[in-house]
Amino acid sequence: MPRTPIDLAPPAERAFLIAVDTGDDPGWTAEDSLAELGSLAETAGAEVVGAEWQNRRHIDPNWYLGKGKAEELVAAKAETGFTILVADDELKPMQQKALEELLGVKVLDRSGLILDIFAQHARTHEGRLQVELAQLEYQLPRLTRLWTHLSRTQGGIGSRGPGESQLETDRRIIRNKVSKLKERVDQVRQQRETASRARDRRLVPTVAIVGYTNAGKSSMLNALSGQEAARAEDKLFATLDPTSRAVKLGEGQSAILTDTVGFIHKLPHQLVDAFRATLEEVVRADVLLEVVDASDRHAPEHRRTVDTVLRELGAADKPRLVVRNKADLVIDGAREDAPAPIQDGAVLASAATGFGLDEVRLRLSTLLAELWEDVDVSLPYTEGELLARVRERGTVVIDYRATDVHITGRVVPSLAGELRAAAARAASRPQEVVAG
Repeated sequence: MPRTPIDLAPPAERAFLIAVDTGDDPGWTAEDSLAELGSLAETAGAEVVGAEWQNRRHIDPNWYLGKGKAEELVAAKAETGFTILVADDELKPMQQKALEELLGVKVLDRSGLILDIFAQHARTHEGRLQVELAQLEYQLPRLTRLWTHLSRTQGGIGSRGPGESQLETDRRIIRNKVSKLKERVDQVRQQRETASRARDRRLVPTVAIVGYTNAGKSSMLNALSGQEAARAEDKLFATLDPTSRAVKLGEGQSAILTDTVGFIHKLPHQLVDAFRATLEEVVRADVLLEVVDASDRHAPEHRRTVDTVLRELGAADKPRLVVRNKADLVIDGAREDAPAPIQDGAVLASAATGFGLDEVRLRLSTLLAELWEDVDVSLPYTEGELLARVRERGTVVIDYRATDVHITGRVVPSLAGELRAAAARAASRPQEVVAG
C-alpha cells in the first residue's frame, strides 16, 4: 500500500482584516485600503478569511474599532477560525494588547505586516541591516505588551516580578542595538556617497525609477536595459534592494538607471527613516522616472502617495518623466512597433511588450540634455584626460589650435564646472600652455 507523503510545511496563518474609514481621503476608501491590505497579507504568506471595516469620525483610542464592533470580532473568529488579526492602521500598544486579550490571537498592524514582508524580501546585507533597524524601532514602544507573560497579573505590593527588570534590560539591549545599527547604516550612506562621487567623476547621468509598489518598476528597468537586472514579480514589494544598470538612450548617450523600493499608502515612518540611505539614490539622481500602473483605477491616489514620499525625501522638484506602464492591459495592439501615445504629458508604454520604450528613451535623453550647460573654453594640451572625457560625454565641437584646444558645445553640469576651472587655471598660468 503506497504511503501518503507528509507535508511538513506549516499551514498558512488565517488572517482577518479590519479598518476604520474616517473619510480623510475620499478617493481612497476603507474598502480600497482593505483590498491592498489583503494583498499585503497574501504576500506575507497568510490566507485572508474575512474583513470588516467601520465608518467613524475618529479611531477609537482603546480598541481601534469601537468597543461594540471589536466585540463582534469574537463571533467572526468562531465563524472563520482566523489565527491573526491585521489592522489597516498603525496600532498603539494599548489597542494591540486590548484586541489580543479579547480574541486570544496575534494582532498585527499594517506597519508590522510591511516590516515582515521586507524581512522576507531583503536579499543583500544592506537590505537586511535596514530592515532589522526598522523592526527594532517598531518593537521598542511595544515591549511592555511583549513582556506581559513575565509579569504577575495582580497589582500592588508583592507583585513586582522579573518581568519589570527584564523589560528594562530588554529596552536597554534594543536601544544599544539600534544605536549600533544606525552607525552601520550611516556607513552604508557614506559608502554610497563615495560610489556616487566616483560615478559623477565618470560623468554618467543617473535616473532613479520611482513609483507605487507593483507598478512595474523592475520590469521597466529590465526592459530598458535589455537584461534581467532586477527581480520582477506580480507581488507587492517584490524588489527591496536597489539595482542599477547602464542603459543606452540613443545618439551615444547613456545613463545609469536605478530601481528603488516601491512606495505604498501609510508607509511606516520607520522604513522611510531606515531606508533613507537607499532612498538617497532618489535624491542624488539627475532625473526621476516615475512608473505608474495604467491599468489601476487607483493610479491618481497612488501618484499622490509617491509625491508625498518624494517631498519627505526632498526630491519632489526634480525633473521627472511619468510613464504609464502596462499599456498592453488597456490598449489593444500595444505592440513594440506601434507609436506610443502621450497622455497628460506621460508616455503610455509596456515593459512586457516593448510598446513605447523608444519614446521613453527619447524623452529621458531630452530631459537629461536639458540639464546640460553651454561651454566655450580654451584648454591647454596638458589637460588630456579632461579632453578625453569631454569627447566621450559631451556634444561639443573641438578645435585643435597651435597652442591650445578650443571647445564649444553642451556638457553635463559637473563637466562644465571642471572645464571652466581648467580654463581659468590655464589663463592664470599662460606660460604652462604647450603646443600639441
